[in-house]
Amino acid sequence: MKKLILACLITLMLTPYSFAKEVAGVNLNESMKLDSQSLVLNGAGIREKFFVNVYACGLYTSAKTTNAAQIINDDKPMAIQLVITTGLVSKEKMQKAMIEGFENSTNGKMAALQSKIDQFNKCFSDEIVKKDNFIISYIPKTGVQVKKNGVLKGTIQGLDFKKAVFGIWLGDKPADDDLKDDLLDN
Repeated sequence: MKKLILACLITLMLTPYSFAKEVAGVNLNESMKLDSQSLVLNGAGIREKFFVNVYACGLYTSAKTTNAAQIINDDKPMAIQLVITTGLVSKEKMQKAMIEGFENSTNGKMAALQSKIDQFNKCFSDEIVKKDNFIISYIPKTGVQVKKNGVLKGTIQGLDFKKAVFGIWLGDKPADDDLKDDLLDN
């Protein structure tokens, strides 16, 4: 019996696998493939509002960094994953939160991006329920893509728009200061 246990432990130690990071009951993968490029989990945390856990969030980048400005400005593949953790999020609340995020990330200068912001917000027009999984990714020369539960909801072109999107979570006025710190904590 001892030999069997020892053999199992050795097998586990030698078997390569990726541990998921658990955030508020949600397991986020340590890596993700995006447009044939491997991304690593830069950091992860929870978006909290009025003492309610709204969503688990993971930031995936090509290399770990603590430099928010670099992430925002880089023209490299990257992604934000949002997994809804409460039944209190509606499509209307999500769209309103995104508008507030864009106002903050652009310092109120949304006019030049308004049509792209409207297109982005349409990606959140289906009903939202607990455990919905959104991947907001950026692929150079393609743009920002939004997937909900693996289904592509839209693509919005432009590095300028990508900067505004990632600025929602990583900008000078992020959606949640603690979450920003967690996304940059590697």
